[in-house]
Amino acid sequence: MTAARKAYGVLALGCYAPKKVVPNAHYAAYLDTSDEWIRSRSGIAERRHAAENETASVLGIEAVKTMLARQPDALAGVDLIVCATSSPDAMFPSTAALIAGGVGLRGVAAFDVSVACSGFVYALSVAHSMLSAEAAKKVLVVGSEVMSRVVDQADRSTAILFGDGAGCAVLGEVPAGYGFQAFSMGADSSGGPNLYLRGNADQLPDGPQMGPYLTQNGREVFKFAVRIMGDMTEDVLKKAGLGVADIDYLVPHQANIRIIEAACERFGLPLERAVVNLEKYGNTSAASIPLALCEAVQAGKIRRGDQLVLAGFGGGLSWAAAALKWY
Repeated sequence: MTAARKAYGVLALGCYAPKKVVPNAHYAAYLDTSDEWIRSRSGIAERRHAAENETASVLGIEAVKTMLARQPDALAGVDLIVCATSSPDAMFPSTAALIAGGVGLRGVAAFDVSVACSGFVYALSVAHSMLSAEAAKKVLVVGSEVMSRVVDQADRSTAILFGDGAGCAVLGEVPAGYGFQAFSMGADSSGGPNLYLRGNADQLPDGPQMGPYLTQNGREVFKFAVRIMGDMTEDVLKKAGLGVADIDYLVPHQANIRIIEAACERFGLPLERAVVNLEKYGNTSAASIPLALCEAVQAGKIRRGDQLVLAGFGGGLSWAAAALKWY
């Protein structure tokens, strides 16, 4: 007789945002923009910027600390850390390893995932796969970013959109009927020149010369995001054997309120069923979904038994969605 397949879901959550609040008025003072212009085109009112001594690992450690303040035993049994970041402290040691050392898990397996704004859902999928293969017993997944350091603060097209923050989740076994049901992921490098951050190359293959900061073709990324949000949500629901009517909450990447509105319109979902907090934090890349999820759970908006879809998209170009029955 075949043993019943184990279910894996989220056992604990934490999130952290730096103390420095940067309102739209900050940019209106020296860029050709205004609070009304930024709000109307993005839905963002303010964002957070890391202090000089705050790196991606520091923000990640702080997010874990907030989790431990609520659930002191949350890290018990964790034997793997996966950190999603596109603004790491260093190429190595990994930000995940630095977080491990900072939260008392030195010696556990640790590595980073670099898929920009899709990174947290990618990392959840990796963690789920490791758990399902019994290669890990509990996994700490972190999304942490200091985007303010990789964005040109004199570039109106990007500076106003991005902020810093971190979120984390511990994944482990949950009762049958709960947990992750399906994932949908993909990437298309042909769209890479529309959203990139330079590494060791001066240019992308068949792409433009690159500067030292994040560069974005806003119009093309917007068109991609609106399309892929719908496509990957449909795909992950199909894989999970669910329909749009089954969704209690959509937890999308917090890039632009217009993209979220377009996704809700496509599926006939009221905007109230999308978890949105970008007005406070802007686009925090890989940290945006865990920040939004954590705040919604702590506020009592998301409760046990709710059907969620987490959906991220961004640099790569990349995308990732997860269907999750909340436990």
